[in-house]
Amino acid sequence: MTQVKKSLAFTALALSFTMSAQAADPVKIGFIGSLTGPLSTLSTDMKDGFNLALKHKGGKFGGADTVIVYGDDQANPDTGKQVYERLAKSENVDIITGMAFTNVMLAVAPAAFKDKIFFVNSNAGPKELAGASCNYYYFNPTWHTSALSEAAGRFANQKGYKRMFVVAPNYQAGREHVDGFDKEYTGEIAGRAYNKIGQLDFSVEIGQIRAANPDAVFFALWGPMAINFVKQFNQAGLNKKIDLVTAGFAVDADILPALGDAAVGIYNTSQWSPDFTNPVNKKFVEDFEKEYKRPASIYASQGYEVGLLLDAAIRDSKGKHKDNKVLHDALMAAKYDSVRGYFKFASNQNPTQHVYLRQVVKNDKGQLTNKTVSTTPVHADKSDPYVGECKIAAQ
Repeated sequence: MTQVKKSLAFTALALSFTMSAQAADPVKIGFIGSLTGPLSTLSTDMKDGFNLALKHKGGKFGGADTVIVYGDDQANPDTGKQVYERLAKSENVDIITGMAFTNVMLAVAPAAFKDKIFFVNSNAGPKELAGASCNYYYFNPTWHTSALSEAAGRFANQKGYKRMFVVAPNYQAGREHVDGFDKEYTGEIAGRAYNKIGQLDFSVEIGQIRAANPDAVFFALWGPMAINFVKQFNQAGLNKKIDLVTAGFAVDADILPALGDAAVGIYNTSQWSPDFTNPVNKKFVEDFEKEYKRPASIYASQGYEVGLLLDAAIRDSKGKHKDNKVLHDALMAAKYDSVRGYFKFASNQNPTQHVYLRQVVKNDKGQLTNKTVSTTPVHADKSDPYVGECKIAAQ
């Protein structure tokens, strides 16, 4: 063999080893969520949906060995920051996801951006991270906090409600839901009630609604708050003359069993529904129930969606997912079939998507579920209202 041929052979062998090493690099993902305590349902659903996506991909996102490290933020911002520091510094994660609550997200996000670790959100994103505080390292494939509430306001107009009462928890996400509803609803606001987070007695609010006598009530409550509010609303007999309108998370699969018949008829808006007929969603819904012995919720769909996004981005990185620019561009351009159907990232790396109207019904088996009222979206091809405030600088 000539010296030139030897040199070429050595170069080819070296390239082969290099490419193999790149392809073999594992991806390490930190999942931070409220995994224990009374607020754990949301994060547990997201975690289970995320893990189902990983299972569907053969235990490897994008063909790379995949390691998931879990952390429990206990719905507490300070705890969330401590968990993040452990995952970033001791576990050396490449990507973080999870976090059900806005206050935890906003505590963790600045540290992740400083460390140049990608934060792929799996629940509603706050307006700061969609607008002026958007960041190269932040991707939100789910929904902006006010998006579903904007759609609820638009539906209220279409339905012809002239006077509406608004109920929401008095913290950032609750106020953003109200802002979103107000942005679209053109009728009269008959009254507003801001409750404490975790409040379970709504007798005062029920009295205010009775006195205001609106056509409908928009409420942005979740978990036990939503359960108690709806039940007390019905017990007071208000459901006989006043409609309830909300965002999909308030009356989703995770709480419908606890709500019981009190939930029937509630209108709600969502980017996803269990009855979407696209093949990816049908498989997700069927396999989630088989795997976890409960129906898939909106939160489970979001965890699953994050898994699909990461799989596509890591696949398209072609072994270079440790290179931040390569991974960023692959996330932004990721192509995969979404459980919700239409989806793409806007320039602020938040979602552009359709939002649909659903209604709680009983299915043929007598089970409570959400049914899509129309295949025509309430909001079509919709991004969040803060996209114009976002200026993402190249890294």
